[in-house]
Amino acid sequence: MKRYTIIGRKGVALLAAVVLATVVALTAAITAIPRLTAVSSPAQKRLLPVYGTDREDKVVSLTFDAAWGAEDTDTLIGIFEKYGIKVTFFVVGDWVDRFPDEVKKLHDAGHEVMNHSNSHPYMSKISAAERAAELDACNDKIEAITGVRPTLFRPPYGDYDNNVIRSVEDAGMTCIQWSLDSLDWKDPTPQAMVERITSRVRSGDIVLFHNAAKNTPAALPAIIEFLQKEGYTFLKVSDMIYAPDECTINHEGRQCKIKG
Repeated sequence: MKRYTIIGRKGVALLAAVVLATVVALTAAITAIPRLTAVSSPAQKRLLPVYGTDREDKVVSLTFDAAWGAEDTDTLIGIFEKYGIKVTFFVVGDWVDRFPDEVKKLHDAGHEVMNHSNSHPYMSKISAAERAAELDACNDKIEAITGVRPTLFRPPYGDYDNNVIRSVEDAGMTCIQWSLDSLDWKDPTPQAMVERITSRVRSGDIVLFHNAAKNTPAALPAIIEFLQKEGYTFLKVSDMIYAPDECTINHEGRQCKIKG
């Protein structure tokens, strides 16, 4: 037979006192444990260069990176003159050293000559001081020939991070990428380049070409004629983009005009 122990009122009171004392002791012990304060540091905001704009008025910018030869300069200038358009060249300082006459030709023809670094390094791999030196050296060389100090910079290889963009902004410049790549550096056929550009272009695009690319001069007339037929106007990059206080930049790197 099982035996049951009956606790009287005094026993209950004693048990309650023991439980209460235990709870108080545990609470005190827990309170005494040092607390780890979580340090919440918001994720660093990702900065973006300008890939294009949200403009809907059928405008586009043709851009040319100059870091190789200069044998096509006269041909390109002739094409642009024929169609009455102006473009933007991003030139490397070393290229300016080798081809100062070509830089002057581009400027005198009404095209803008902008900064593509001095020696074409991966800008994210060098120090802030080295980035500043790259920007200043190229700017100095271009200004000495054209009389105009560049306000735009395109990073070599399209390589950038937050530090690169801050260095560019500290130099009073705007970092520019592209929204449509001709892939001319891969030597596609002229027709392949034409089809690639005409099938993808939209207003506000910055289109990437290279000087001295094998088939670019052959492809340009058909590209320009198609765009003009579609009602596009060609603007230099500095004329197409918005001022920083006039816009925001979306996740695609496109500038969006602030309304109102």
